[in-house]
Amino acid sequence: MTRPAKSFPAALTLFFTAPLVAEFLLGDLSLKLLPALIVLAPTYGGAALLIREFVRRSGRGWPSILLLGAAYALLGEGFITQSLFNPDYLRLHLHFLDHGWIPALGIGAWWTLFMLNLHAFWSVGVSIALVEGLFPNRAEGAWLGPIGESVVAILFLLGSLAMRRYTLRTEHFNASHAQAAGTAALCLLLIAVAFLLPRVRASAGELPAPSAWLMGAAALLLGMAVLMIPPVWNWGAAAVMLAIDVCFLLSVGWLSHSHGWTGLHTLSLGAGGALAYGIHAFFQPPLNTGSRALGLAGNAVFLSLALVVIVAGVKRTSSAVRYRVFS
Repeated sequence: MTRPAKSFPAALTLFFTAPLVAEFLLGDLSLKLLPALIVLAPTYGGAALLIREFVRRSGRGWPSILLLGAAYALLGEGFITQSLFNPDYLRLHLHFLDHGWIPALGIGAWWTLFMLNLHAFWSVGVSIALVEGLFPNRAEGAWLGPIGESVVAILFLLGSLAMRRYTLRTEHFNASHAQAAGTAALCLLLIAVAFLLPRVRASAGELPAPSAWLMGAAALLLGMAVLMIPPVWNWGAAAVMLAIDVCFLLSVGWLSHSHGWTGLHTLSLGAGGALAYGIHAFFQPPLNTGSRALGLAGNAVFLSLALVVIVAGVKRTSSAVRYRVFS
């Protein structure tokens, strides 16, 4: 019995792709803050890589990845940055929590759901889909062994602690014990459900799969819709976002079992999400103090890089799909 082939290049690519997608492609950080990857890669990249490794090694699929992505969102925004509870996060005076304010929990419905979307779908989901598209022949297996996973876990822990320390020093805010306990309990619940889901079984329905290009276009439009929802709609903004999420998840869950669904369809969904981030970045200024011109230049650079990755992924995945069909 041969041992499954590992892929350190794929793991390293995901390690750095996740923070680039999460912060730079989104437009929150400009080119001048690229050195921040020293901390961002272990947190964003470490989380995405560990989630992918645990899910693929256990034989589970995308529902588990997204559930663990949601758990990471709660960990990152509830414990590390505490943006879910901080009424003036980053001292931007943008009142994120006022939109759909829930006094009993001390959170804003819109902001909480928005963070779950950004991390589960984009930071984790889009990053994994893009990198698996670059390495299609190893997309369904683990990329690291126990030693590699242990190293990544240590880096993730150190990066998370560094970010939390920095946040506490600059924000001077701490969530209540009840908020921390509730966040921890929900994190554990999401993790448990992710690994209680059944393993992936190859099955195909009679309905033919839609065009991968159509799936990518749909992901782009839905992604832009989520990013452009005006938060001043308050509970309406949260309701619209939740409706888009449910529509997306149910549609993809149904279509992914159709006849002819391939890795190219999965890549197209990630590509659509990445392009939504890259396009949306031009409509918002960076959160750091960089100039607008530098921010726009960075947006162009990162969107161009995303396009290069997408094109390369489409070529590699298409070749892998054709090989499997004719072999």
